[in-house]
Parts: sequence; structure tokens; C-alpha cells
Amino acid sequence: MGRDEELFIRIIHEEDLNQVIALDEKVVGRQRREYYEGKFVRALGRVQHIATSLVAEQGGRILGFIMGDLFLGEFGIPESTATIDTIGIDPEMHRKRIASALMQEYCNNVKAAGVNRVITRVEWSDWDLQRFFHSHGFKPSQTISLELNI
Repeated sequence: MGRDEELFIRIIHEEDLNQVIALDEKVVGRQRREYYEGKFVRALGRVQHIATSLVAEQGGRILGFIMGDLFLGEFGIPESTATIDTIGIDPEMHRKRIASALMQEYCNNVKAAGVNRVITRVEWSDWDLQRFFHSHGFKPSQTISLELNI
């Protein structure tokens, strides 16, 4: 990051869609426009007083994003819980603390809404992402994920 322009964490806006899609394609190697169009519709359709979808921007360029949801008693869990389901950082900007800045702002926002637990899912073989979440205090959950192939 250049020293002349500060990193700014802010709520995601509709006009961020194309930059987020392009950044995600850079990270995962394929375009997922439909996925992000749906996520943006859901994120922007909510009352925006609880920011669960954020971008890290510098000089008008989005360098990273984090997206999640709030759940108020779903899945038989009585307390309010926030989830992180999507995070992306420009590969050229890894190890610049952008993901950490996004994580900190995300947690501050959901904590202010009364949430005291954040959950996420990580691929078993994604050691870098596991290490990142571990470095921010995440640990294995006491719940398990079940799936059925049909």
C-alpha cells in the first residue's frame, strides 16, 4: 500500500459489484458474477445499520472485501450469531494486514449489534485460511456440519 493514500474500510455499495467480481476472479481463477449479484442483492436489501458486508478501498480501488450475515436464533442456537461466508483479498496485497483490518471492523460492527459469536466455514485443506482465522482467535466449533449428497 502506498503511504500517500490511506486504506479505508467502508460498507459495501452497489457500485462495488464489478470490482468485487474482478477481485474474486483474480483470487479463485474463475468468474462468479451470479453468486455476487445475489449476495449484493441480499446485502444491500437489508437495513444497513449493521455492516456485515465491507470493502477495503484505497485510492478508489477495492483491495479486499468481507461479507457475512446475522442470525438471530436460527439453527436452534439461542444467541445471536454472525457468520463470515466470503472474504477476498487482492493476491498482490497479501500480508499487508488488509484482511485483518476488514476482520476487525466486521467484528466491531457485529459486536455493537449484540453479537458475541462469529462463525465461518473453511475447507479442510485450506491451511492459509485456517491460519488466518486462527490468528484472529477462531477455533474449531462445538457443532458439526452435516451434508447429504443427492
